[in-house]
Amino acid sequence: MSPRIRTTTVGSYPVPDWLAALPSEQARLDATRVIFNIQHQAGIDLPTDGELYRFDINHPDTNGMIDYFIRPLAGVSTEVGASAWRKFAGTANMGFRRKPAGVVTAALDEGGLNLFADCLLAASVAPGPFKFTVTSPYMLARTLLDEHYHNFERLTLALADLLAEQVRDLPCACVQVDEANVTGNPEDADLAAEAINRVLEAVSFERAVHFCFGNYGGQTIQKGEWKKLTGFLSKLKTNHLVLEVAHRPAEDLEALRDVDPKISLGIGVIDVKVNQVETPDEVARRLEAAEKALGPGRVGWAHPDCGFWMLKRSVVDRKLEALVKGRDLYLAR
Repeated sequence: MSPRIRTTTVGSYPVPDWLAALPSEQARLDATRVIFNIQHQAGIDLPTDGELYRFDINHPDTNGMIDYFIRPLAGVSTEVGASAWRKFAGTANMGFRRKPAGVVTAALDEGGLNLFADCLLAASVAPGPFKFTVTSPYMLARTLLDEHYHNFERLTLALADLLAEQVRDLPCACVQVDEANVTGNPEDADLAAEAINRVLEAVSFERAVHFCFGNYGGQTIQKGEWKKLTGFLSKLKTNHLVLEVAHRPAEDLEALRDVDPKISLGIGVIDVKVNQVETPDEVARRLEAAEKALGPGRVGWAHPDCGFWMLKRSVVDRKLEALVKGRDLYLAR
């Protein structure tokens, strides 16, 4: 039987040095097997594949959350000239990104994007059920310079419909949509909800949505708070949420009490923006505080705030152990 609060990871894992040094398809598959087994040995209930299929040796400073999805698409040019660069930099789309991920020049089509193939490869070495992650269409839309639709809503929903076709019948136990931009743009909540729901509705098994406030080099990218987003979160057609909490102020936790009780809440109890490794007791106290604020039975998942790709493996593996031991300690009380 599954424990009352299950543990999971958010998605990314640090790229092993040996994969970066000698990248190949076989090395990537071997590394995925290692990452699954590390989580399995730590006792993670629902592991992720580490997102190594997004790794690009030419861009080792990113985890492919955007480029992996944008580059293969038909209708998008990733050759960005000076005029497109200047035009995008003059928009308010992405305050921390001056260069667009691509320029939309025609109606979007899947092109070479093949989530099924990458999910199937992960499934071939997974020791059991696992979660596969997909970047939100709203977040992807904000990285693009639109020279075709000339309408942000149409662009966003076109991406949503494209991703919905990609996630149908994936060979995994759970599909998670990742969104790290609407947290700082709550005025777009209705559009983001519609787009994310189009993707979720294509999934016939466990559905999750991850939200954070951004993370690059330990920096919080988005300024915002959960209390402005609880109505939006309640509109999502998801089984559970995966939320950044450990790095947030205490009052943010209180706001999550207003989320629709039909949605199970996943609480971040591991801070990925610091190298300090939490103790099991710290994790247990964070879960205790969450259940005290949200009410009995509302917390269904415990996890890190975000992906691990920016931390060292030695830190990550110890944080994974603390996550499971801390959950076990709390449930034993």
